[in-house]
Amino acid sequence: MKFRAVFLDAGETLLSPHPSFEEVFCNVLADCGHEVIPRDISEAWGSLISDLTDYLDQTGMSAWSTSPEASRQFWGMLYARLLAGLDVPDADQKLAEAIYSRFTQYDSYRLFDDSRPALTALRGAGLAVGLISNFEGWLEGMLTQMGVADSFDHMIISGKEGLEKPDPAIFHLALERGGVRAAETAYIGDHLRLDVEASEAVGMTGILLDRKGRHRGFEGHRIESLSDLLPLLEAIE
Repeated sequence: MKFRAVFLDAGETLLSPHPSFEEVFCNVLADCGHEVIPRDISEAWGSLISDLTDYLDQTGMSAWSTSPEASRQFWGMLYARLLAGLDVPDADQKLAEAIYSRFTQYDSYRLFDDSRPALTALRGAGLAVGLISNFEGWLEGMLTQMGVADSFDHMIISGKEGLEKPDPAIFHLALERGGVRAAETAYIGDHLRLDVEASEAVGMTGILLDRKGRHRGFEGHRIESLSDLLPLLEAIE
């Protein structure tokens, strides 16, 4: 195998909101007396934003996860616009704040079923395993509670480092802490721009995790489950 180390993304790669982003959102609204169904959330989201990074560019914000203040500002603005699209009144922004609060609670997230076995398999293959994630600093505590923090030799989390993908600096920091060269490192994530293109720009091997099969025409390295990760790494020359 050509690889010595593997770094993984977190959100929508190792874990996601549970039972889904839409259902958590609806549950908060229901607790506040507003009846909305998950399909309404999906439609409002789709009309507002096709991609979080594009939305970030549109708002003129340079980053969203590098500090608690940036995170609260970004998500508060996004939730306010989603609520407006749903015709749910929130003049004092208390509802947007309640949604933000729910999504910062550990119990609003679950590991994907294939995450823990994949991490075990990677370590069993003798690979160094790391994390590079655009996420708030509390991600490390959540991974500890989930029982997988010990699976990582290094965690590079934007909320702790003040760096955010696709900035090459966050990848160079991960390589430096891991003591590995880019050419002997793979990076796995669910986003073409932030994960695959950004990691390949610094010389890593980028692998797209396409759980929902949205990018079947992608010509690079692509898997639909983390259970396929180690076999792919072993097959790459």
